[in-house]
Amino acid sequence: MAKELRPGILTVYLYIPNIIVSTFGAVLDMVTDRISTACLLVILSQVYRPGLVFLSLLALDIASHWLQMYSTFLVGKASHKDVKDSTSWLFKAYYGNRIFMGYCCVACEVLYITLFLLAKNQAENMTDVLVNAAKQSLVHFTLVALLLFGWAIKQTINVIQ
Repeated sequence: MAKELRPGILTVYLYIPNIIVSTFGAVLDMVTDRISTACLLVILSQVYRPGLVFLSLLALDIASHWLQMYSTFLVGKASHKDVKDSTSWLFKAYYGNRIFMGYCCVACEVLYITLFLLAKNQAENMTDVLVNAAKQSLVHFTLVALLLFGWAIKQTINVIQ
């Protein structure tokens, strides 16, 4: 019979900070983020025309994060988010303020999910869908504007990386 664990005691393998703070955890975090974003972008490339826009965003996302992680490990930094010696003020603001970075990341993913949910049929124009959504109400307009702003900042950061 298997030994039962007391409620409140977790095994060390399930303790998330042990996974997250290691190099393995950093790479695992990046890979899972890239896979989820890749799935969304591939689906959107089949829903909206031209689909190449979404596939280009996918290539930019993967390439920028891979190069950032690889260059970080080459110079011996502990984290790819350590940008103290960067010359870009936007790059420093993005990685220096976790709330701002979180907003941009969430806005990007929520924009992709929103685009998927708003698509009524294949071969739609993404711009028309967003404009129509924004015209529905002030709340929709504000939401679309906030999502697009966060998305634009994140794409700019990807280019800087």
